[in-house]
Amino acid sequence: MLNKPKYNLFKNTSYALAGLKDIIETESSFRAQLFVFAVLAILAVLLPLSYIQKSIMVIILFLPLLSEIANSAIERTVDLVTKEHHELAKKAKDAGATMVFMSYFVVTLVWIVTLLY
Repeated sequence: MLNKPKYNLFKNTSYALAGLKDIIETESSFRAQLFVFAVLAILAVLLPLSYIQKSIMVIILFLPLLSEIANSAIERTVDLVTKEHHELAKKAKDAGATMVFMSYFVVTLVWIVTLLY
């Protein structure tokens, strides 16, 4: 882009925080995932495991949150382009939902492996 503003750490951080605030306020699925994150993070910390195991279990919990943020961006972009049903719009939204689903699959696998070893 020709009119791209110069990089500014504070301004860019404010954009990121505004985006996070908006997603928390408008996306019920993100709020639900924040709740699941909090519960599972507390559980992981309370389990009698090593610091490394607890760290792995908590860090992997960010994956569904990141996936939901990306999914929300996909959905908003598709909705910006068209409100009508279109097969490609559906496929884009379905792909975003699949990303979230697969992130939970990965979290489950990591938790199982971590708890077993």
